[in-house]
Amino acid sequence: MYSIDNKQYPCSTSLTMKYIGGKWKAVILIHLIEKKRYSELRKECKVITERTLSLQLKELEEDGLITRTVHTNKPPLRVDYELTSFGRTLIPLLQAIAQWGSETATTLKL
Repeated sequence: MYSIDNKQYPCSTSLTMKYIGGKWKAVILIHLIEKKRYSELRKECKVITERTLSLQLKELEEDGLITRTVHTNKPPLRVDYELTSFGRTLIPLLQAIAQWGSETATTLKL
């Protein structure tokens, strides 16, 4: 059993999924391998609604996987997102997931 934030996880896989589970977290994280402004991230993740993107970014920040930096006080705000050192530990996993998806799509001719 694993315990994080007073929540129990039966195995290491379920603990990992706490951080990257759901439809969009892994997608967002793979795009943040390089630091990006919010507008750049929004363009790369066109199929994600703005509300969902904002909520997922907040969750990733709360989990300590990304940092949000605001560069101006007045609108329009300039906001950057980047992986933390903890978030960077996911890069090999995210790349393996992306590779598996690419190979699967090729094999199944999707």
